[in-house]
Amino acid sequence: MLGLFRSSILLAGMLSVAACGKAPLSLSASDPSSPLRLERKIILAEVRGRIDHLAIDEGGGRLFVAEVENGSVDEIDLRAGKVIGRISGLREPQGVAYLPAQKELVVACGDGSVRFFSTDRRLIARIDLGDDADDVRIDPRNGHILVGYGKGAIATIDPAHHRLIGRLPLGGHPEGFQQVGTRLFANVPDRGAIIAADLDRGVVQATWRTGLHRLNFPMAVAPDGKHILLAYRLPAALASIKIADGTSDFVVPSCGDSDDLYVDGQRIFVICGAGHVNVQRWASGDTEVSVETAPGARTGLISIRRHELYVAAPARGDPAAIWVLAIAP
Repeated sequence: MLGLFRSSILLAGMLSVAACGKAPLSLSASDPSSPLRLERKIILAEVRGRIDHLAIDEGGGRLFVAEVENGSVDEIDLRAGKVIGRISGLREPQGVAYLPAQKELVVACGDGSVRFFSTDRRLIARIDLGDDADDVRIDPRNGHILVGYGKGAIATIDPAHHRLIGRLPLGGHPEGFQQVGTRLFANVPDRGAIIAADLDRGVVQATWRTGLHRLNFPMAVAPDGKHILLAYRLPAALASIKIADGTSDFVVPSCGDSDDLYVDGQRIFVICGAGHVNVQRWASGDTEVSVETAPGARTGLISIRRHELYVAAPARGDPAAIWVLAIAP
């Protein structure tokens, strides 16, 4: 068993070295030539530990931050650049989403609860899914809420009535997931797989194995709508997968410890816990530049409307903060 363990570590090290290749150009976020330029840092006072996902109220100019280890969700006024309220006493808040039609905030927690809050941060409804409610998405077709949870399922919730209306079993805990029409694609690192499913029928259509690549957490839909993009932590890589059959167009070096990635036009932003954002090309996956952020900053959110990328930096010497990065044209 010990020999197998050592062999696994050796293989991981070899793969990591192979994935590194030539180091990309590294720029400070204050460099005028950087594609991501630091506009401001919004301090998250007295926030300790890991920060998870973010959500935005585009119309109201508010950002919501799930502070998983702090047991809180902060509400930020992006115009004023400051925290204007906090929901406390939560158990491991992980996923958040804002519902503009209902003017409600959805928070998914590690205790399996999905909670709904009004604009004055008052709890108005709660649904218990059982365990580990995590990432949250909104179905663009009907406004339903999709939540990954437990040992492996996606819950569909009707936000108008705060009611669970469907479950899609996946056979492993879903991390990042995305929707293309009626189809849903989920990273299930526990199984070393990507799951393709029919959301409306509630059935799995295909299971695509990740092979030697492991820990596939974040996922985004490519600009053409025919591929999904995902990041592996071991070895550190970015992959483009055809949604038609699960084959790879490319698997290229990227960065480890990523929990979020986003697409803006022909650029991919991979948020890296090592303390930078990789800017990579959609067509080839090649890394254009690595923009420095802060150690442990592996989650964030993009606003195409505001041309900004928000990166969540945990407290490590400096106070926890949201880095507001302007996206260059």
